[in-house]
Amino acid sequence: MHIMGEVVKVNSSPSTPQPEIKPSPPVISPPPFQHHSPSLARSPLLDTIPKSPFVGRIMTPLASPMKKAFSTMQGYLEEVGHLTRLNPQEAWLPITESRNGNAYYAAFHTLSSGIGVQALVLPLAFVYLGGWTWGIISLSLAFVWQLYTLWLLVLLHESLPGTRYSRYLQLSMAAFGEKKGKLLVLFPTMYLSGGTCVTLIMIGGETMKILFYQIACGPQSCNVNPLTTVEWYLVFTCSAVVLAQLPNLNSIAGVSLIGAITAIAYCTIVWVVSVVKGRPMGISYGSPPLEVNSDVARLCTALNGLGIIAFTFRGHNLVLEIQGTMPSSVKHPSRLQMWKGVKFSYLIIAMCLFPLAIGGYWAYGSLIPTNGGMQTALYKYHRNDTSKVILVLTSLLVVINCLTSFQIYGMPVFDNLESRYTANMNKPCPQWLRTGFRVFFGSLAFFISVALPFLPSLAGLIGGIALPVTAAYPCFMWMMIKKPAKYSGMWCLNLVLGCLGMVLSVMLVFGAAWSIVALGIEAHFFKPQSLYRDIWPMSMSPRIH
Repeated sequence: MHIMGEVVKVNSSPSTPQPEIKPSPPVISPPPFQHHSPSLARSPLLDTIPKSPFVGRIMTPLASPMKKAFSTMQGYLEEVGHLTRLNPQEAWLPITESRNGNAYYAAFHTLSSGIGVQALVLPLAFVYLGGWTWGIISLSLAFVWQLYTLWLLVLLHESLPGTRYSRYLQLSMAAFGEKKGKLLVLFPTMYLSGGTCVTLIMIGGETMKILFYQIACGPQSCNVNPLTTVEWYLVFTCSAVVLAQLPNLNSIAGVSLIGAITAIAYCTIVWVVSVVKGRPMGISYGSPPLEVNSDVARLCTALNGLGIIAFTFRGHNLVLEIQGTMPSSVKHPSRLQMWKGVKFSYLIIAMCLFPLAIGGYWAYGSLIPTNGGMQTALYKYHRNDTSKVILVLTSLLVVINCLTSFQIYGMPVFDNLESRYTANMNKPCPQWLRTGFRVFFGSLAFFISVALPFLPSLAGLIGGIALPVTAAYPCFMWMMIKKPAKYSGMWCLNLVLGCLGMVLSVMLVFGAAWSIVALGIEAHFFKPQSLYRDIWPMSMSPRIH
């Protein structure tokens, strides 16, 4: 039996009762199912359990029932084989504070983290890749590839007996070593979480502005002084920080469900309306927004398209965290429920992303805006022939989805901040400090969104930097921890995919950097510019500027 990292061997052999041995009082031990209870991780109760439940031979009228109970216990322990090590600090942190998750919670969280506003720029990747053929092939291969590496992470969550890796960083340090694991993973995962939250503030704030000043009340009917772009960023950030006071990852399952529903809804509405309303004049296919006159230029443009696709398939930095919220035993390992939730959620994700990319590219072709993607295209080409209700609903769904996505992407940052405190102080983080950490992160994200308003234009670059987290590291971690036989099928597959992922990451970063230099970027520090300034010109609506 495995308790608190120690191995306890339990043996039972029938023997003739010895009258000369005085009976000892039976030791009270928790039932087998309670060994996995999350509440046990909150106290040193397991430290008080004796090394062996058999402290002598019992000569009482209850001897036979007690022997039968102990035999049943022994059989259970032999069947289970081991218990997961319980670290008291795990019960103090937001990700593992509650371990009562299930397949439904996993599906909600995976959907909320796996689909969002980043999907709206997918048709632009088709433009950069030169048309239908390479666009569809690249999107399909990327989907299968990232689903495979996600499966590896689900299996690696409990790859060693008695140990659960409930954070991507923990698994990386177990595979590559403490120093190298932190060096490889800490920055990309925190960059994904923090950078995504910054982008959500920008998009959510801008959409609030459009919703209330351009769609809901019209350009001339609002008789109030308009808020500036920075003020709308602040409104969104305050709303997100208030919602972020929910204590742990399991407590936001309902929030993730709302986020998943809203993402599915606005992705569907956008591509359906775009296809039904028809294509604008002057549409063309396969023409990138820059005249490419060299092989290097064409290659870098295609790489930028791959970077956009890689940025769309995000969320691997949250998979282990989501699985860490589930109870687990050898008979009922968490990977079974987790994989059920993942399969369902990625079926829904595929049903959203592929029609959005294909339908959006058919509807707009090379006319797809680089800022905002499908959402901007809907406003730009169909705001006059589309129902106001649909435009209001779409904007409202985007705002709600940004608020809910902020929660799940901010949770690893909250967990990391609190882990520093609990490790140093060896006690739970007080409520006032937990609130302070979340307000601090929201304030920092707001500051970056104001200081670097051009960050959404770097989708290809972000995708290239984050690609190893999704496509390469899981393959290498499988090889380091599972140690498949050399030259076996799994060994060759993971080696090839891991190396290819690293090469692609370097190439994507290079291609994105070249595109930024060639196409140019409006780097207005501390001067946020509206994403929709080309939709409502200054002469039509002076409120947006």
